[in-house]
Amino acid sequence: MRNKPAYGIESVDHALRLAVLLQREGPQRVTDVAERLGVARSTAHRLLAMLVYHDFAEQDSDRRYIAGPALRGTLPADAGHEHLRAAALPHLRTLVERSGETANLTVLLGDQVLFIATVECTHVLRVGDREGRTLPAHLTSGGKVLLARRPPAEIAAAYAGTAVDVPALQRALRQVRKQEFGVNNQATEAGVTAIGCAITDTAAVSLAMPTARYSRDRVPEWVALLRETAERIAGTL
Repeated sequence: MRNKPAYGIESVDHALRLAVLLQREGPQRVTDVAERLGVARSTAHRLLAMLVYHDFAEQDSDRRYIAGPALRGTLPADAGHEHLRAAALPHLRTLVERSGETANLTVLLGDQVLFIATVECTHVLRVGDREGRTLPAHLTSGGKVLLARRPPAEIAAAYAGTAVDVPALQRALRQVRKQEFGVNNQATEAGVTAIGCAITDTAAVSLAMPTARYSRDRVPEWVALLRETAERIAGTL
């Protein structure tokens, strides 16, 4: 599984996370950045100044920081999920406390899912932070459950001409649609298994764990926690 490297340079880590934050979630003030990164305001200001210098950030008319020219060319069309993230985070933390595993919030963007929030568990062996990453929707637990809500004709059109086995995908999605949860058993990363449930037609919550701790006998328990969490997030929204 991909966790933070032991040799990571903290300032570089902060700068990269900040660039993703500006790109994915829109305008931020210095206090917002300090809170999200867990750094002092002075550190947040220095990081923003460096991103401005290299065209990764700029200030708008309200003196908030936004994605600069170097980032705007790759900005997703559906950026701006800060409201969903804010609503979900308290419930993700509760889910982690009750399940003992890492929780993720994802949204569907075309044939990809974007991880917009992660709350890590406290196990030494755990799935790490995936915030800001994108993965193929048809392989991820959250992506499967969201694709299962799409009409079969839409799925066929979306994956026509790709390397994806569309008939096999349609069969898998019928099962996901029936059971109302999706499983990704090492399809995107060796040693990582995840279970996901839909919150809305475009957002999902999932639990990710080392495959060594995954057990089919516990799936009903995890799915019950995920469904409750999804309902609570939807209620908050």
